[in-house]
Amino acid sequence: MTENDIIAAIATAPGRSGIGVVRISGPHLDTVIAGVLGKTLPPRRAALADFLDARGDVIDQGIALYFPAPHSYTGEAVLELHGHGGPVVLRLLLKRALELGARPAQPGEFTQRAYLNEKLDLAQAESVADLIDAATAEAARGALRSLRGAFSERINELLRVLIELRALVEATLDFPDEELEFIKQADGHGRLAALKGKLAEVLAASEQGSLLREGMHVVLAGQPNVGKSSLLNRLAGEDLAIVTEIPGTTRDAVRQSINVEGIPTHIIDTAGLRESGDPVERIGIARTWAAIEQADLVVLLVDATRGETAADLEIVAKLPPALPRLRVMNKIDLLGRPAGLDSGNDANTVWLSAKTGEGIDLLREALLRVIGWRTSAGEGLFMARERHVQALRQAQAHVERAAQLTGGLELFAEELRLAQEALGTITGEFTPDDLLGEIFSRFCIGK
Repeated sequence: MTENDIIAAIATAPGRSGIGVVRISGPHLDTVIAGVLGKTLPPRRAALADFLDARGDVIDQGIALYFPAPHSYTGEAVLELHGHGGPVVLRLLLKRALELGARPAQPGEFTQRAYLNEKLDLAQAESVADLIDAATAEAARGALRSLRGAFSERINELLRVLIELRALVEATLDFPDEELEFIKQADGHGRLAALKGKLAEVLAASEQGSLLREGMHVVLAGQPNVGKSSLLNRLAGEDLAIVTEIPGTTRDAVRQSINVEGIPTHIIDTAGLRESGDPVERIGIARTWAAIEQADLVVLLVDATRGETAADLEIVAKLPPALPRLRVMNKIDLLGRPAGLDSGNDANTVWLSAKTGEGIDLLREALLRVIGWRTSAGEGLFMARERHVQALRQAQAHVERAAQLTGGLELFAEELRLAQEALGTITGEFTPDDLLGEIFSRFCIGK
């Protein structure tokens, strides 16, 4: 940003709508306001106005809102022109703003300025995009909690405890002959244990928040004709995949996103796994294994009328060892068996009928359980990103190493410093510029 850098963008989605908004932000907007409206505006009051072009002709009539700095979204002066939502009208308004000295805003630049002007921290800024992109009502509520500072408060609480402990250790370094007694009297080990406990709690909550944001990617796998496509259709509630009695009907992956108890769930129906001489089917099978490699969870379907065969066991043996999996015994309608979980020790087997829908609710519950979702976590949950989870894990690793350093306070202090630096990347205290560019470039223009 420069002293006179003014940005402008159409803030509403492309296409026709009842209302469209052009947003303008910068340090001095008097020239823009006078040029577009031909008059001054009272702060924070909606004013009906004509929007004028360079010749003084009316482009549109609508509502103008002026927010003087620093009491605005960006922390700068902001002008919003709310007019009719026709693409031509909005482009003319944007063109007029550019004629008056503004430049086109980059993706996320309004929110980036809000962050740089300390109206939001980085975690709150990211939650703006998360709120816009939320795929479920629960995800939207979680993003709003993060935007209002729920996640940042937890991180700042950890930072306060960590800084207090660092101050204690740094002070002790000035008195090396008395360091052990000093740490004992100040309960340094107790403070470290409390920090570890708080950090573990926030990490667990963040992992749930990350799942709420990212969702889970589930691959339906198994031999041909075991009911994968029927199960996808049943979960989605519509006929997305072709279902026939002919083995090998599905040649390519069919993807659909659904909502499972508020968790965005991305289901991928894949080609049946078997040896095939058909070159097209072999390509589909190769893509199946590629999808499995990228999955969070694989659902292995088995034809319950045949039971688990050697071919099924061969598929299981080829699965990545660390990949969570759920076995589904399908076609119970042909056996006359009721739906349920396996009566043995394996709680990750669900008996159901994709054709009739019996047992589908049990499958939904099992999907959440295997992926690690706690149903009690939804209330009060904040949104988190994978980078937040990784930063918390890094901080946890440094705190764990600090706890193992019973002697040598210099190394102890260094581990605490690194833990603080890792936490600081979440709210933006220690975030490098290249990461900022990557984060805000993913925003939509106008936000």
